[in-house]
Order: sequence, then C-alpha cells, then structure tokens
Amino acid sequence: MADREDEDLQMAIRMSMQCSPPEPKRSKPLEAIAGGGVPESPEAKTRRLQRELMAAAAEKRIALGMVGGGGGDVGRREKEEESAMNRELSLEEANELFDVVFGSEVSKGILAQWSNQGIRFSSDPETSMGLVQHEGGPCGVLAAIQAFVLKYILFFRDELKDVLSMPLDCGPSTLLKSQSVPSNNFSLLTEGVKVSALVRSMSEILFMCGNNEKATIASLNILGKDIHHSEEMSGDKVITKALEGLTIESALDLQKVLRVETYTTQASAIKRLEAVIPLFQSRMGALLFLISALLSRGLELVQTDRDDPSQPLVTAPFGHASQEIVNLLLCGQAVPNVFDGRMDLGGGMFLKGISLYVEVGFLTLLESLSFCKVGQYLKWPKWPIWVVGSESHYTVLFALDTSVQNENELEERESQIRKAFDVQDQSGGGGFISVEGLHQVLRETNIELPQEKLEHLCSTGFIVWSEFWQVILDLDKSSGGLKDSSGLMGKKVFDLYHFNGIAKSDLNGSQVNSRGDTPLQRPRLTKLRVSVPPRWTPEEFMADVTVSSASNAHESSGKDTEVTKPEPSQHAPLVDCIRTRWPRAVCSWSGDPPSIV
Repeated sequence: MADREDEDLQMAIRMSMQCSPPEPKRSKPLEAIAGGGVPESPEAKTRRLQRELMAAAAEKRIALGMVGGGGGDVGRREKEEESAMNRELSLEEANELFDVVFGSEVSKGILAQWSNQGIRFSSDPETSMGLVQHEGGPCGVLAAIQAFVLKYILFFRDELKDVLSMPLDCGPSTLLKSQSVPSNNFSLLTEGVKVSALVRSMSEILFMCGNNEKATIASLNILGKDIHHSEEMSGDKVITKALEGLTIESALDLQKVLRVETYTTQASAIKRLEAVIPLFQSRMGALLFLISALLSRGLELVQTDRDDPSQPLVTAPFGHASQEIVNLLLCGQAVPNVFDGRMDLGGGMFLKGISLYVEVGFLTLLESLSFCKVGQYLKWPKWPIWVVGSESHYTVLFALDTSVQNENELEERESQIRKAFDVQDQSGGGGFISVEGLHQVLRETNIELPQEKLEHLCSTGFIVWSEFWQVILDLDKSSGGLKDSSGLMGKKVFDLYHFNGIAKSDLNGSQVNSRGDTPLQRPRLTKLRVSVPPRWTPEEFMADVTVSSASNAHESSGKDTEVTKPEPSQHAPLVDCIRTRWPRAVCSWSGDPPSIV
C-alpha cells in the first residue's frame, strides 16, 4: 500500500509540474485567512502542496474503488479481477461442468486421454509451428488452436514481437524482421514468437467465446498464483512435480484443484496467459483450455446453443471432441451443425448452425460423403485456414497467400447463386428447395429462365440443386447463367499446406519409442499443388485438352509439338475435402499422401 501511495504521489507531483497546481481543497494560504496575515514561507508552501497532492491522490484511490463513483469502473474492474484470481468452483458448478463435458458414464480411459494432452509445439524443425497430439480425443481442441496460431504466425508475425513480455532468444536475422510475406520455412521461428502466437490465439478464442466482453482462464490452485522456476528446476519440472499423482476421475476431483479467473481486457488476459503458459503446455493443458472456453461462454449459454444438451460434449466411446466443441472454438457458439443459420423444423423447433463470419474455417470429409453440408461462413473464412474433419480426427489446411480465396467473375456468380439457393434449402443440406424458394432465388440473382426450363424444374414440386445447376450452366450469361462462349475463364493454380499433428508413439515430447526406433507417426506437413480446371466440369476440361492437342498436331504439319496435358492428379481423402471448397480441384504432392486420420 505504501508503494502505491508513493506512486500516486510521484504521479501527482509530475502532473503538478506540467500544469497549474490544483486549487487548494483543505487549506488556504495564510495570507488568505481573515483577509490577510503573515506571508507563507517557501518551505511551508512546499509542505502544504505535498499534503494537498497526497490528499488528492488518496481521494482518487477512494473514488476508483467506489461503486458508481467517477472513474469507478476502472477500480471495480481491478478489484473484480483480483478477487477472481482466487475463485474456485463450487461443487455444484463442478458437477454441472463435469456432466456437460463428460456425462455421467464416462470411462477412466477417456478421462485419462483428456488429462494427458498438453498444448505443445513440435520439436521437429520442419513442423515447429505445429501442435503435437499424443492422446486420442482432444485433437478438436488442438486443431482449432492450431488454426489461430497459424493465423498469427503467417499474417501477423510482426505484431508478435511486440506482444510477448518475456525476452526473445534470437537475433534480428532469425526473427525475419523484414519479412512481410508469409513463409513456409517454419524452422526459423523462435520459441518466443511461437509462444506469443499461442497466447494471442488462446486469448482471442476465449474472448470470442465470451462475446468479446470477457475471458475466463482455468488453472490449478495447486500451483499458486504464478509459476516460478529457479536455476535448479525449470518451469516444466515445477509443473510436472506439482501434477504428480493428480487424476481427474470425478467432478469432486475437478473441484478440488480447479481455479478460474475472469478478465475483461485482452491485455490482462494475455498477461495472465503468459504467466501460466507452462501449465497449458503441461499434460492438463487441453482440458484446461476446453474448460476455459466453456466457462467463458457460460454453461447455460453452451447448453442453449446445442440441439441436444442431454449428450456430453466429449463423445463416447472414443472420447472425441464433438462438433459442438470445434464450433465453439471457431465461432464462439457451441452449435452442433456446420450449415449457415438455422433450420426451421416447424412447431417452434430449429436446428442451429453457424450464424456469423469466422476468422478461420472448417471443411469435412463427411460433406464429400453427403452426410452434411458446410455453409459459406465456414468455407469462406477471413483467413485461408481451415480445420479439416474426418470421421475420427481433426487436422489443419492452410495457404500462405490470401489470394487463394479470390474469385474470378464466374466463380463469384456461382457463389452468389449457391448462397441464395442454400438460404431456401430447408432440407438440412439435402440440396433441394421448394417451387416458391426457386422463384425467390431467381429474383435475388436476376436469372431469367425460359418458360419451358422453368416448368421442367418445377414439375416435381421441388428443385434439386444438381438439376438447377445444370440449367444455369447451359444458360447464357446475358440471362444470368454461366455459359461463356468466349471460353476465357482462367485456370487457378495455387499451393495449400496440410498439417497433421498426431504423434502416435511420440510420448511426452520424446522422439523415439521404447525400442529406440523412430515413432510410428510424427507430426507431418505436406505441400499440395492445387489446380482448378478452367471449365465447369472435368469432362469439358478433358475434352478441351483433346481438341487442343489434335489442333496443335494438325497445325504442326508433322513437326513435333508439346502436347497439352492436364495437371498430374493424385488422390487421398484430403482431396475430397478440398473439392468441397474448390470443386473439380486436381491435387498433387511429393512423397506419401497426406493423412487426415
């Protein structure tokens, strides 16, 4: 308290040197008493001014701490955050939290998976920007954080150096200060930059879950307020020692060790995350971050977001992160579906999807299998980064250049028509609309269909997307269609990168297994060359190649010519995911095919 008073006094004195002293409030110069008197000495005047400045500083502190007082918001916020530092969940809150996440019949194996997964970067230089997964289940949490980490590393790297409060262990040459274009040379990233990206990503996700008003950070009360380390013991060792013997098998176990802290400013949350980042890197990290996100949103709102709040967020029998968890971390709401908006089932019942544009997106193999429909919000995120879902795993796809999302004229038209169609699609992504919906789409997109085409589409009472799309492809541009007799639509060629952080035998950061062999699977980064044909169907593209080759041969009059060939095509399940975003895409890569499992 004395230090605080000295700081206030020094601040008040500095202010008095910069401007006129405040009018005296508690004493007056002696010459002002009774209309005159003995003049005040310089020493007495100095002491009086100091007393007045100290009193003013004390008044400021009182005012800041008063509810409803002028400037009281700042004081209240400071006091609230200080008190939040020591807040522990009640047993009732812990029971509710445990039930929402795991349910009442969770196995010890699933609890062990979620209690043994840290948020740690790969030690391999080529994948040093990636988070490593050792346990099955929490990959949905890791992939969502990974997507935001890549956002900062690729597109905000210059800002990262200014955020991190700890000193960076590198020089200007390795920090790439002059670099303004994203690079795939991740081996040059320093630990300080990566931690800074991680902290900012975590803070952004938590504030997004808290409606950009607050962020709740879950930590453990067995560690004290801060995590200190000495020359004898590193921060990691301090955490490891503190976590020895800790198991989470019930709500009571969680309640005994969990502490929550709520912050209302990004700066304060970032500062706290930096202080406890070793804890999130420990084996409890993924679980603590999930709890942080849920409490930032509020358990009541989380349950309101969901279509079926009776089921746990961690799914049985394998303990995978549900789509609700992934959506919460990507858009701040624990909705269960990936289509845009919500679907009206009638009778006041709705299925809830994504309701806003997102920073990083989502693609899934399940869409290529016609099990769901990913909407425009998730397919077209602000930054070219997507979490990729398969039946059992989450990975990340990204580009270094935002131009991969740019569209030419016809692609923009396709997106416009598809979005208008999807708004009228009440089938849950089934791809068909009513006759009334079709007329609304035609009005919104200025499409003029010939009467016979319109009658044919409407003959069954509903309109399937594939049939409607074929009509649009055959309709001239002047009527709002996509038929382009000039054939000037250009081919798109760009690079994508895929990261899979699974390390099946890379336990606790070790790079070898018990036999001394290399791990069965290590974190892997794959570069893909993607080519989108210049026509709307692969058949048309191949037909053009044949015609072009024959024409060249004819014009050469028997001379050797270079025959035009399509891009070499390779296939893997990831390609099916990519084609849900870029239809007709042809992909190729070097080495083993990218894995999404």
